[in-house]
Amino acid sequence: MKNIQIELKNVHKAFGNKKVLNGVDLAIQKGESVVIIGGSGTGKSVTLKCILGLLKPDKGNITFNGQQIGMLFQGAALFDSLSVWENVSFAVLQQPGMTRAKAKKIAIEKLAEVGLKPEVADAYPADLSGGMKKRVGLARAIATKPDTLFFDEPTTGLDPIMSDVINDLIVNSVKKLGATALTITHDMTSAKKIADRIAMLYEGKIIWVGTVKELEKTDNPYVRQFVAGSSKGPIHMEVKAEG
Repeated sequence: MKNIQIELKNVHKAFGNKKVLNGVDLAIQKGESVVIIGGSGTGKSVTLKCILGLLKPDKGNITFNGQQIGMLFQGAALFDSLSVWENVSFAVLQQPGMTRAKAKKIAIEKLAEVGLKPEVADAYPADLSGGMKKRVGLARAIATKPDTLFFDEPTTGLDPIMSDVINDLIVNSVKKLGATALTITHDMTSAKKIADRIAMLYEGKIIWVGTVKELEKTDNPYVRQFVAGSSKGPIHMEVKAEG
């Protein structure tokens, strides 16, 4: 299909005897924002790394029809030795004919788009709060005007208010760029806010896909338990006893 930007067909990935992905199927349309939810250790990060080419699937096919990507890492992943503007314009500086002065101007423009003032440009990551680091990471992700954006647990480690700020910035950035977006998270508040569709990953497979409205009405017991954050249901978490 012409409108599919990312497609996974029967993707498998194991590490030794541990099967992490066991036949993942998922298609993401151009301009669509899809969020993959699931508990810790269900394979969300492995799925993302396979799409990005950081890991090679053992079996199955992944098709990516984008031209340029932007990535917001879980811990922002800023370079400590570089200033904020150098972090934001890291990829921009690689472009032919790009000057540092022009790259800094672009960085300041992108920082403004995520609500940060020009003076932040000359600061260093060590000077920033967790929320500011996430914003800088987002500014870097959108600096090259990518057609595809990836978000890895974008609200992890943030308080509820800053999480909501980041969610709003993600929604606005994706819409402004007209980009396709794929997010992995276990934060249901975040998922509901930024997703056009939500896919749940469980035991190495996508077991449910639907819109936010469909999520609220689903009778899938796995999805209902995860959304409710309940310990009672078909999903059993292993708890190791101390001693």
